[in-house]
Amino acid sequence: MQPVKIAIAGSVATDHLMTYPGRFTDSLVVGSLDTVSLSFLVDDLVVRRGGCAANICFGLGSVGIEPLLVAAVGSDWSDYEAWLERHRVNTKAVRVSTELHTARFLCTTDQDLNQIASFYSGAMREARDIEIGAVAEQFGGLDLVLIGPDDPDAMLRHTDACRSLGIPFAADPSQQLARMDGDQIRLLIDGAAYFFTNEYERALTSQKTGWSDDEVLSRVGVRITTHGARGATIERNGHAPVLVGVPKEKAKVDPTGVGDAFRSGFLAGLAWGLSDERCGQLGAMLATYVIETQGTQEYRINRDDFLERFEITYGKLAADEISEYLRCLY
Repeated sequence: MQPVKIAIAGSVATDHLMTYPGRFTDSLVVGSLDTVSLSFLVDDLVVRRGGCAANICFGLGSVGIEPLLVAAVGSDWSDYEAWLERHRVNTKAVRVSTELHTARFLCTTDQDLNQIASFYSGAMREARDIEIGAVAEQFGGLDLVLIGPDDPDAMLRHTDACRSLGIPFAADPSQQLARMDGDQIRLLIDGAAYFFTNEYERALTSQKTGWSDDEVLSRVGVRITTHGARGATIERNGHAPVLVGVPKEKAKVDPTGVGDAFRSGFLAGLAWGLSDERCGQLGAMLATYVIETQGTQEYRINRDDFLERFEITYGKLAADEISEYLRCLY
């Protein structure tokens, strides 16, 4: 089988992860939410590598896929670049800014795993200057481009380029749904081969676009909705929805990056030519590894352990099917 060329366009960032020992909701006053002014004293601070595109690339590299990262970063990127390259990520399409720092993600998680976060875009705003057509030409064509949260103009340009060039794309607007208006979101979704959201983002998509769930599904090839601990739903027009459960986690440490890991596993399954169900199961398994560790790229996948846990959750036939493709680094 020829290698599948998957490009991941989106953010690269440094994550500043903090833990609050209480519950955010205990500090929210009903009737005063329009004038919120809060400060939470956190227990610790951990600085990790992050950014949705980099996280997805790391996950793909961890199971044997060699993705192409398409992103804009700052001149402080050299250590991060070396890290990703050691994990099978091709970074030759990354644009390095001469003026701005790599983006920063600041996130506080409470004891119920609720999160409050802020994101500074930094060099990410230069992603709009990256030409998908030139990238495709440089690397001999692309089989799929995932367009993740990024500079909004970059997301729209990448989407338009994929449509114009006939390159299949996956729409994964994620956090940027809150910032973008209905017209922009419609442009991001229409014609996507795959459309990823979580439950809240699914509802927000309908609210902002005015499209019903059926209308959204009619405009994309496959719609994937994640439901946290309840797994994921995979929908195709004219087919019954596929429901995917999640493996039992060893611990719930940090949910940051769980959605990115799910996308990594799902895309790996696509690259291996597997069914929607198996793609979703791979995504759920990778997501479980992430929630067991603090940080989005700190998990390590051992092949025997991965297959054993996969078989326990999804059965021997499922584990045997993925075993011929799985090539773990650890």
